[in-house]
Amino acid sequence: MAAPVKKREIQQKTRDEDCVSSSSENEEYEVADEQGMELQVDFEGRNPQDPDYHGIKTLLQQLFLKAHIDLGGLTDLIISQNCVGSVVKQSDDVDESDDDDDVNDVFGITTVINVSDKQNLPCIQQLRDLLKQLADEHATDAVNTMIKSVLENDASQLGLLINERFVNIPAKISVPLLENLISEVKRANNRKMPFNFSYYILICKLYKSEDKKVGKKPKNKNKNPSGESSVLWSNPEEEIFAEEATVSFEFSVEEEADSGLSGTWTEKDDEMVPYRRVLLFEASKLQSIFGKIQNQFS
Repeated sequence: MAAPVKKREIQQKTRDEDCVSSSSENEEYEVADEQGMELQVDFEGRNPQDPDYHGIKTLLQQLFLKAHIDLGGLTDLIISQNCVGSVVKQSDDVDESDDDDDVNDVFGITTVINVSDKQNLPCIQQLRDLLKQLADEHATDAVNTMIKSVLENDASQLGLLINERFVNIPAKISVPLLENLISEVKRANNRKMPFNFSYYILICKLYKSEDKKVGKKPKNKNKNPSGESSVLWSNPEEEIFAEEATVSFEFSVEEEADSGLSGTWTEKDDEMVPYRRVLLFEASKLQSIFGKIQNQFS
């Protein structure tokens, strides 16, 4: 990732000779453990590699839950395009007595997948089918029409932005990760690789307060609520993406039951209902969105 000179840079190995070896900064973050105690942890971003397979797949599971998608195939695709994207791992500067499995854990993944390309891959076709199904079931007619138009228009390359991490890792880590992603996408485009997107789609995790005792639900789940309260974003920076979205829709995933994959949740479980919000935004807005995230979370 691009980083100030004062930060230690670590060269990453790549498996593709056409890829420029990327660098990542080592940063110290405060995270909360299961007892709510704050711990100082060093994280760094690295290119996705084969040993990261299970960690990446676990993070994808917390996003897609029970959706019919070949997450193993999607993980393989993410690793194969290691010119673009980063995994968040604990710094190499750890005590040698630490368990190797802990050192190799993946704490986050930030990358982009071209869902207009490689439609012969089952995981890509399943992603496309899922987006169409969700739009059919939960979006307004106008939003549904636009999302399907983007998916079916070969000239409008659509990128699925994946921005997943464990919930206890603070939002400020998204700044170097997104900065690195933007730089890598530009570099890939200079090499005529398939990352020249017209639109991005982002599936966000959020939690909403609902009165389960009387069974209250939003009156219109097909429309984004305005002035909503008691909404908690799993990744707070994604609220900025939502503000800039061209269209969006949301739906409850309460019946699919978020597992403990996302980390320790600090709110009362019986009051917070898990949702997904699907955002579609123009690729030309990514840089300005990043600027707002940088200003808020740096």
